[in-house]
Amino acid sequence: MTAFSFLNQRSRRFACAIAVLALTAFCTVKADTPVVPKPVEAAVIWKLEDPATVGGFTTKVFGAPKVLTETGAKALVFDGKSDGVLVPVNPVAGMAQFTIEVLIKPDGTGDEEQRFLHLQDSRESRIMIETRVTKDKQWALDTFLFTDKEHSRPLLDKTILHPTDQWHWVALVYDGKKMANFVNGVKELEGDVAVSPMLAGQMSIGVRQNLVYWYKGAIQEIRFHPVALAPTALQRVTVK
Repeated sequence: MTAFSFLNQRSRRFACAIAVLALTAFCTVKADTPVVPKPVEAAVIWKLEDPATVGGFTTKVFGAPKVLTETGAKALVFDGKSDGVLVPVNPVAGMAQFTIEVLIKPDGTGDEEQRFLHLQDSRESRIMIETRVTKDKQWALDTFLFTDKEHSRPLLDKTILHPTDQWHWVALVYDGKKMANFVNGVKELEGDVAVSPMLAGQMSIGVRQNLVYWYKGAIQEIRFHPVALAPTALQRVTVK
């Protein structure tokens, strides 16, 4: 064996040893390093205390929503005829899943069909949360997701009724494949639907954005979550 061959062989062995040590060190670091999931953003909570400013945004006000104070918390009261606010933001834009919770007190003398929350983006995808009020002063929850005619779903059962003139937490939960609605943490309906994450847009409170189906009653708080909350995590009114 020549000196050159010996050195070449020795160099190859040395290089292989270095490679093995480097690979071992790399694998050890990867195994010992914990995988840290990305933190979930906190809920966005809007207290409805002033019709001119909601969620830190200057609104467009329709009519003259009043401010009501009950149990130390303020709420906006809508007359069912001309009161509403338009907020220049879509709080769920870009969310593949979400939960929207609203604390409402429907008035028993309101019209049958009322849209108290309407989110819509630049391509006209929309989310609607509504009430259906009966003549005997009860109401049913109606929720609706829409991207286009092939990707939309309403959830409404007029036989599931609740008393008006009392506070209730309502929720719309979407997990990316299925939507469900809740009243005071109790699931009412669910159904499969695939809708795309919404784009930037705006949201109306107390009326549909084309100014029809006005809501009569009070709204105290709205919460937007970037995840599909479990039923046990939803807000609820336990004392009426």
